[in-house]
Amino acid sequence: MTWRMPAETTRHDRIWMAFPAEGQTLGESAAEREEGYATWTAVAHAAAEFTPVSMLVDPAETARARRMLSGSIEIVEAPVDEFWMRDSGPTFVVSDDGRLGAVDWIFNGWGAPDWAEWQKAAQHARIIAGAVGAELVSSVLVNEGGGIHVDGEGTVLLTETVQLDKRRNPFADRQRVEAEMRRTIGATKAVWLPRGLTRDYDDFGTNGHVDIVATIAAPGRLLLHEQQNPEHPDFEVSRQLRAHLEQQTDAAGRAFEIIGLPAPSTLTDEEGPVDWSYVNHLVTNDGVVACGFGDERADATARAILADAYPGRTVVTVDARPLFDRGGGIHCITQQQPSL
Repeated sequence: MTWRMPAETTRHDRIWMAFPAEGQTLGESAAEREEGYATWTAVAHAAAEFTPVSMLVDPAETARARRMLSGSIEIVEAPVDEFWMRDSGPTFVVSDDGRLGAVDWIFNGWGAPDWAEWQKAAQHARIIAGAVGAELVSSVLVNEGGGIHVDGEGTVLLTETVQLDKRRNPFADRQRVEAEMRRTIGATKAVWLPRGLTRDYDDFGTNGHVDIVATIAAPGRLLLHEQQNPEHPDFEVSRQLRAHLEQQTDAAGRAFEIIGLPAPSTLTDEEGPVDWSYVNHLVTNDGVVACGFGDERADATARAILADAYPGRTVVTVDARPLFDRGGGIHCITQQQPSL
């Protein structure tokens, strides 16, 4: 059996999300919680303009979800604690004979930090695989969907500080990770990034997820986060990553064309340097759901770059600042189910 993870730019049958549940991630105050509910809802409605959306909803939140979500969005009741579906949900794959598979990575809340509540979310991949009749592809690797990007032709982007994180995989080395990527998602060439963005190494970060740094818009073409202000620590990080990626090749042996996605103008918030990134977008069928940051010029520039990178797709923006305040972006809360 050979499994392959299709590129995100292929057709999707469905987008999977999880509705927020009360806890530390959602927020302590009523206003913070309402902001979280509203933002997850806005992303769901934006994605639903292009692709059917199914939402895992904790039974305690069902009434609220039915009130806030449009009738077009399917509600699937299931236990929810963390609700970053890219990371806790399955990574969908297809077989060489046309079957749908669902990779069930081990999810331990991004390295089992003291603050994370992830035991319920760790079951999401199996729940969703059962709901859609996908064959479960079990893995002993601790990994998250936000920690990988593929081109659908054998290339996978990884980060040394994620898959080789001792809090995740204390006994892993590159060879073991690459072998598991080959077995589960059909990746024959791993391109390792040395690190992620600065903010992502805070206590509430993922330790370097690639989906906030770089993505493969098409085979041989990368979109890369570009911090243009030298006062931000990611000014140097993004330049180091570009220099590193310029030396890499994909599974077909091609050097990458690298297109910069300039960061918005905001540099800091009350917690320090922000990691606001337009790379963390969702491509689904005829649309792109892009992060917005209340910066009209930068948001418009990002939409133009994304429209050029994904020709024929409509690019829409959703204010992602409440997502980034909680540790992620639009790509982080969505997971595509490919069409067969």
